[in-house]
Parts: sequence; C-alpha cells; structure tokens
Amino acid sequence: MGGKLSSLDPMQVDVPKLNELLDRDPYLRPYEREFRRRYACFRDYVDKVKEYEGGMDNFTQGYKYFGIHINSDNSVTAREWAPGAAQVYLTGDFNGWNREANPYKRLEYGKWELLIPANSDGSCPIAHLSEVKIVIRAQSGELVDRLSPWATYVVQPPRVEGFTYKQRIWHPPSNERYQFKHQPVKRPLSLRIYESHVGIATEEARVGNYKEYAEKVIPRIKKQGYNAVQLMAIMEHAYYASFGYQVTSFFAASSRFGNPEELKYLIDVAHEHGLFVLLDVVHSHASKNVLDGLNQFDGTNSCFFHDGARGEHSLWDSRLFNYSEYEVLRFLLSNLRWYKDEYQFDGFRFDGVTSMLYHSRGIGEGFSGHYDEYFGLNVDTEALVYLMLANYMLHELYPQVITIAEDVSGMPGSCRPVVEGGIGFDYRLGMAIPDKWIKLLKEVKDDDWNIGNIVHTLTNRRWLEKTVAYAESHDQALVGDKTIAFWLMDKEMYTHMSTLSEQSGIIDRGLALHKIIRLITHGLGGEAYLNFMGNEFGHPEWLDFPRAGNNDSYHYARRQWHLVDDEVLKYKFLNAFDADMNNLEEQYGWLHHHDCRISIYIFSFKHEDDKVVAFERGELLFVFNFHPTKSFTDYRIGVEIPGEYRIALDSDSQKYGGFQRVDPSVHHFTYPEGFCGRSNSIKLYIPSRTAQVYAKV
Repeated sequence: MGGKLSSLDPMQVDVPKLNELLDRDPYLRPYEREFRRRYACFRDYVDKVKEYEGGMDNFTQGYKYFGIHINSDNSVTAREWAPGAAQVYLTGDFNGWNREANPYKRLEYGKWELLIPANSDGSCPIAHLSEVKIVIRAQSGELVDRLSPWATYVVQPPRVEGFTYKQRIWHPPSNERYQFKHQPVKRPLSLRIYESHVGIATEEARVGNYKEYAEKVIPRIKKQGYNAVQLMAIMEHAYYASFGYQVTSFFAASSRFGNPEELKYLIDVAHEHGLFVLLDVVHSHASKNVLDGLNQFDGTNSCFFHDGARGEHSLWDSRLFNYSEYEVLRFLLSNLRWYKDEYQFDGFRFDGVTSMLYHSRGIGEGFSGHYDEYFGLNVDTEALVYLMLANYMLHELYPQVITIAEDVSGMPGSCRPVVEGGIGFDYRLGMAIPDKWIKLLKEVKDDDWNIGNIVHTLTNRRWLEKTVAYAESHDQALVGDKTIAFWLMDKEMYTHMSTLSEQSGIIDRGLALHKIIRLITHGLGGEAYLNFMGNEFGHPEWLDFPRAGNNDSYHYARRQWHLVDDEVLKYKFLNAFDADMNNLEEQYGWLHHHDCRISIYIFSFKHEDDKVVAFERGELLFVFNFHPTKSFTDYRIGVEIPGEYRIALDSDSQKYGGFQRVDPSVHHFTYPEGFCGRSNSIKLYIPSRTAQVYAKV
C-alpha cells in the first residue's frame, strides 16, 4: 500500500497530461519514469479506495463513522481505530468514571465499536458537555487514558487542575447550533491574503475570541482591500506559544478562542464580507503529547505514526505520520473534509510541506535547484502521494477550493494538477522573498543593495506554477526576529511616529522603504499576495506568546489597533498605502495576468547605478527608484503599450506620508521610439526612494 508499484512498469502507466508538463519544461524529461512511478502509487490508492470504500467521497468522511456520535434516537455509537490495543473502554461523567464499565467490541482491522442505548426515559446517556475519556488496555495489561483522535471539542482545565486537555461531548440543542446564512465565497482570480491569528487579534492582554474577531477584525480586513483571510492555530494545540503547530486534537477547533458554533459565526461573517477563508492545516507532524494528543493512542509507539527514528522530527520534537497506513490516510483526508463540510472553510494552506516531501525533513538541505534533488531517494514517496490524494480529493469534490503549499524546496510540479503528474497545489509560498528582504535590512545598507539580485529573487519561480508573494509573514514577526518596520525604524518608532513631532530621517526612510518593498513584492513577486495581521501599518515590536521565558506575559501577543486608528500617528500613512495598493490590484488584476512572464519585465540599462526598476504588468507601468538620494528628471523607460499615462499610485503622495514630489495632475505620453526591448518609450520624473504606478488614460 505504500510507495511500491507491485509489478507495474512505470513507463506503461498512463498519466493523462504528463506530456504537457514535460513539454513545458524539457529538463524534466529525464525524470519521466519517476513522474509515472509517483502517479502509479497515487492511482494504486485511488483504485483500492474505490474497491474497498466505494470511492474517495465515502473514504474521506471518516468523521461520520469514527468518534462518539449521538444518534437520532438518543443512543450513542462510538468507534475507534486502535490496532495495538488489547481492549478499549469509554468512561466519563455518564458512568461515574468507571473505567471498565463500557467496553468496546473488537471489529476487523484494528477497529473497535461501542453501542450505548438511550435511557429508559428516551434521553441520551451522555449529555452535552459531558466529559469523556477513551481507556486503552495496552498489551501489557496497563490501563491508560486517552482522548479520542476524532474529538470535536476539547477544553483546557483551570491550571489548578493541571494542563491536560479534557474531551467534552459537543451536542448542543438544535436551537443553539449556528446556521450559516451566507454562501461560501468563490475563489478569487487574484488572491490577496490577510494572514491572522484569532488569539492575538485583540488589543487587550488576553486571548482574543472568534466572536470579537468576526465583529472587529473582519471589517478591517475587508476595508483594507484583502479578499482572503488565512486563520492560524485553529486546530487544537495544547501549547499556545507553538503558534498552533503542535496539534493535539485535529478535529477540534481551538476552544481557547470560543466554541464550534462561534467559529462558524466567524466564517459566516467573513463570507458575508466576501472574504475567502483559508485554514492553516498542519498534517506534516503532530504533538508528542500522550494524554491529550495522538501519540501512543493505542498503547504502542506506532498507530498513527512511524515507529523509531522515522516517526520523530528531530528539530520540532514531534511525531511524524505514517502516510502508508490506510487508516492514517482516512484520518487526514477526513480531517480536510471536516473543516470544509462542518465549518465551510474555503481552502487550505498546508504547513511544513518541505518536511513531508523529503526523508531528511529538509534539515540541512540547501536545495540548489538541481533536479536530482527532487527525484532521488531522499524524496518521501508516501508523503508525496498523500499530498497528491489530498489535492485530488479536494479539487474533485470542491471545484472552488484553493490549496497552498509551504515549501521552500521548489519541487517541480508541486503546483500543477495531479493529472499532469504534479502534486496538485494551486500556489506555493514564495519563502525566499521575505528572507531576502530581512537579510538586506540586517546586513546591507540600501545604498549598496543589488537591484538585479532583488529582481532575480522576486521573479525566480517556475512558469505556470503560481506563487504567493510576501515581504513578511508571521515567521518574521516572531520574537528573535523583527518586522520590516522594526528593522527600519525601531530606533525612533517610540518617539517620532507622531505627525506633530520633529521630522526624522530614520522615520522618513523607514516609511518610504516599507511602502516600496511591499509594492514591488506585490507587483513582481507572484500570482498572489500575503500580509500578516498588523504589518500593513508597520506594527511595532515583535510577536511573543505568553510562556515561561517571559513570565506568561501577553504584552507582545496582541495587536495595537489604536496606533493605526490614531489620526495623529504616521501608521495611518502605511495603512492607507496598503489599502490603495490592494484596491488598485482589484481594479487592474495584475496578479492573475498570466501573460506576465519573465521576458516582459524591463529594466534600465543603468539600473545598478541608478537603482531603478521598471516593468509592465496588468496594463500598468511600475517604476521604482531605490536610490537613497538621486532623483531623475526625464528618465527614459521602455513601454510596450503606447498612449497617454497618468499616475494611479504614488508612494510619495502626502496621503501616504510622502513629499508629493510628483504632480499627480500631469499626464505623460509615450514616444514611438523603442527602448529596452519595448516598442515605445516614456520619460518620467522619478524621485529618490519612491515608486509610482502609471495607468493608461
């Protein structure tokens, strides 16, 4: 069932559109056999699922079979997969915590089943919010307590009672269940993502909740011009400071932010505002927690995970799934269906894809770009095939879905359909871009920035494999690093961000670079754009969750919205620029202009001396001058489309805290003389440290 092909010859396996992939990149031709082998592994699973389960639709609804279910007649059916257990029991409030009073019956293939009839008065024996536990009798005879892997609601007890999460039955009366009022949102042509975390979305020193996020933050996101919100840390995790990446209960939406009905309300409000909602899903690893996690669920060290070294991530101190196990596939694929069907999430951002794709987990890998790195023995076929199955299933059942891979390696074909031999993602994160910006800000004065190298980083992506570009995400905001705004202005952010304070060269430089870094990333870096909550207005300081190292302080685990709302402070300038940048993209759609290939980007012959970059995209002309001091008059730039141009966006506008050195009322006309490989040219005034976007009149 794993990555083996039985007696199949890979070259005889039909991959419907493989030639389209290979013709697009002939350098992949030597690896045709490997593409066919991977696809054969994928088809092997699909065929087995069809034979044994009737198809992917049935197979991926495991949450309807496993877990604890209250039936229409108020009886209870409970099922678990615990192949290593000698016996399984259910205990809780309902039976006075008698650990052996309700034993499960052993079924085939490591499955267990328990039926509890309704009470004599017709009521349910397990009430809403009752606490329950799964009790496993290990092969040694020891009884150990566990939470069901399929638990849909778990809560953290008061500290005086310990730290282990408790499973509670979520079965509220019908009048208390949230009913969705708004239809899911269609996938945007241009994806502009607002990456956010419900817990830190409040200004107060506490954990924020679903309801206030829906009512206070969603309107901000909409007003800011984003059309998608990516929610982090939704899958339940015992350690708050893990940012949601040490998941303990995969089917339980985090109760620290509220209950399941309140999360549904949040998503419904997002849909009301036309926002596409992405879930940050963690299927790359799981928490090592035993009492309230998946680890050693059946009393063995395997079950959901590989045993031995292959089952542990040495850097993350977590467990790694056994993707070759049939029931593990059912669990993970059903997990995606659960969040689609129960909560109406629109799409998924898959975390840790690089760790999944390689046996090395990406540790110590440089990923030079040589194709042998992507098609050798280091590739984890089982994990790769799981991702193919996940993307295939999601796109087959939900045509409007969007999936995004967090992969730094650049695996060819990751963002091409499975029928081409690809992994099936719609986008990958352009992780090299924020690394480049932070490295420059840390190590190189902007006088010495290599413009060609910046452009290369922004444009170095596979043709027709879409990239999510971003200048910084939550990774750059975490304690130990600093946001771009803080790298630029931390010396004076506490004293010179008022419009009433004396002018500061540091603040002027910081505001200018903050805007143009974002605009060139948005315009040149990919086919989608992402921003982390608060960075649009230059949120000061870093992000640090309450933990032992900071005396459990919430001081840095919040967003200071008052800064951008205060008309006296300069944060409003960055915020206004960010909104207008997004709104301009909405108007012209440069992100989804697929004719935007590397060949259409144009640069001045003197760009390294002048630090000028110019390119056309989406019928707009983008012009950047990174030079700290040099402004240019009548600067000649090549353009393809002739005609009359006006300024559509100017980073130097007074509205954005600039000096208004370019007159927005002046229109510019092209000349029929070609320049820089373009058919026409135009002459413009380009002030230092500014960016302008020109549109045809």
